Amino acid sequence: MYRIFIVEDDMTIARTLSEHLRKWDYEAEYAKDFKNVTERFIEFDPQLVILDIMLPLFNGFHWCQEIRKISKVPIVFLSSASDNMNIVMAMNMGGDDFIEKPFDLNVVTAKVQAVLRRAYAFQGAVEVIECRGIVLKLNDATVNVKGQEKELTKNEFRILRLLMEKAGRIVPRDEIIENLWESDEFIDDNTLTVNVTRLRKKLESLGVSDLIRTKKGIGYIIE
Repeated sequence: MYRIFIVEDDMTIARTLSEHLRKWDYEAEYAKDFKNVTERFIEFDPQLVILDIMLPLFNGFHWCQEIRKISKVPIVFLSSASDNMNIVMAMNMGGDDFIEKPFDLNVVTAKVQAVLRRAYAFQGAVEVIECRGIVLKLNDATVNVKGQEKELTKNEFRILRLLMEKAGRIVPRDEIIENLWESDEFIDDNTLTVNVTRLRKKLESLGVSDLIRTKKGIGYIIE
C-alpha cells in the first residue's frame, strides 16, 4: 500500500483528499502542524507528497526544497496559483506534476496513479529505503543523511536494510544472523555485535546517534 502525505492549508480539502485516496486503498495522511512538515514527512515516510503552494509560515516551494534535501519521493503540487510561472517554478524545484484548483477528485486519482507508476512500477525494484531522514541506497550499499554519504560493508548493509524494512519492530539477533549468513553454522554471536557497533559509528559520523537501539537479550530496533 502506497503512503501519500498531503500538505494543504485548507483542512476541508486535506480531509476530502485523504478520504478519497483511502477509498483507492492508499494510506493517506495530511499535515496538521505547518511548523514541522519535514518532521512529519520523515515519521510517515510516504511514497508520494501532494503539496500546496500557498501555506502558512513557509510556502510549498520551501517545503519541496526541504524534502528534496533528504528524499527523491515524487511531489505533486496542488494550487490555485496556476499561472505558468508557478508551474515552471514547481517543476524546477523538484516537483513531478501539477494539479490546478479547483480540481476533480478523479483527475487527482489519475495523476497520483500515473506519478506512482513512473516512480516505482517501471523500476522493477525499490532503489532506496528511507527512515527518519536516513536514505539507504540499495544499488550501491551506501547510506545518505542530508547529502552526506558513507559506504557500508556487505554485513553492515544487510543489517541496516533489515532493521529499516522492519522499523518499529524488534528484530531478534537470531533473525539478523540468519539474514547475514543464511545459515546457523560457523556463527559467532560477537560478530553481529561488532558489525552493529561499526554500523553505529558510521551513522554517528553522519550525525545520527540514536537510530539503532539495543533490546537487551532480544535484538535491535529502529523506533
